[in-house]
Amino acid sequence: MPEPHLRAADADRTAVAAVLGQAMSEGRLTVAEYDERLAQVYAARTFGELTPLTADLPRTAGASAARPTGALAETAPAAACEGSARALWAVWGSWASTALIVLAVWAVSCVATGELRYFWPFWVIAPWGAMLAFGTLGDRLRPGGRDDRRLT
Repeated sequence: MPEPHLRAADADRTAVAAVLGQAMSEGRLTVAEYDERLAQVYAARTFGELTPLTADLPRTAGASAARPTGALAETAPAAACEGSARALWAVWGSWASTALIVLAVWAVSCVATGELRYFWPFWVIAPWGAMLAFGTLGDRLRPGGRDDRRLT
């Protein structure tokens, strides 16, 4: 492990993100914990800031190669792609379940009052969905995005 005061490279941050994605897919982290740690990963400047983010996770065969060591392991891009795809499904699933809940609340309030009420769920569903759509499409369309990766 490099010394904690040394600056981490993008490859090191990507490797830690892959470990976190794998931990989330295994059920070791919740989506909220994953999001929080992922934000810290990409804000980290040194190895000392990266190390605590995976310290409480067990070292598996795939994870030990992806821990920050100064060079990215060959398997890290595949793990990062798989982890980000699962995270993407989790985020869209959260949006869909929230959309169903607010639609149900709106529908029940309409039935209870006997009149068609203002469609307020739009202000929950539309902006959040638009931001997710832009993020998803933006990641797929940018060079090096998910569609540009060739994983065999």
